[in-house]
Amino acid sequence: MKKKFLIYSLIFFALISFSCAGLKDAMVNVQRLKFKLGSISNMKVAGIPFDTKTSIKDFSLLDGAALLSAFTGGKLNTSFTLNLLAKNPNDGTGGTANTSAVIKSLAWRLFIDESELINGNIASGIEVPGVGQETTIPIDMAFDLLSFFKGDNYDKLMNLALALGGKNGSAARVKLGVTPTVDTFLGPITYPGEITVIDKEFKSQ
Repeated sequence: MKKKFLIYSLIFFALISFSCAGLKDAMVNVQRLKFKLGSISNMKVAGIPFDTKTSIKDFSLLDGAALLSAFTGGKLNTSFTLNLLAKNPNDGTGGTANTSAVIKSLAWRLFIDESELINGNIASGIEVPGVGQETTIPIDMAFDLLSFFKGDNYDKLMNLALALGGKNGSAARVKLGVTPTVDTFLGPITYPGEITVIDKEFKSQ
């Protein structure tokens, strides 16, 4: 009886040790994921496409009139796709296993010029292969631009939209706060804190 108890105890503690080691490895691999902001595409304001425009002068009379009418009407419905880049360095080098990461959830908060606008989550999970290459996660954004920048005049708001999603636009004035939840063999693991993602460098924490 004592011998069986001893064997069971050893098995129990071995399983505990394995689970703790597995959890530690899983957390390390999860937190090695890196993120960076890519391009902004499909920018539209009041239904007018901005992606081929470089300045206010590039809009036709009809498009310009529609934008001005929306502004004076007190609403500038704005939409675009923010392309978030994810990189999984778990490629089998540096003592880590070659593992793909499946992001089950990615809670996000959108900031433009340091102002928080909207928040949300990705619609479905996405796999980031452990090959060290970039995986694009498109995130669709939709909000009323005027409601967040009420003190800005028409020209300033149009130039902001062009700076973001125009022909020469970029995500330089954008930040994204993300909290990923990654699937592991131990179950979903959520990052312990939010990652502030910008367009200049890949960040993991």
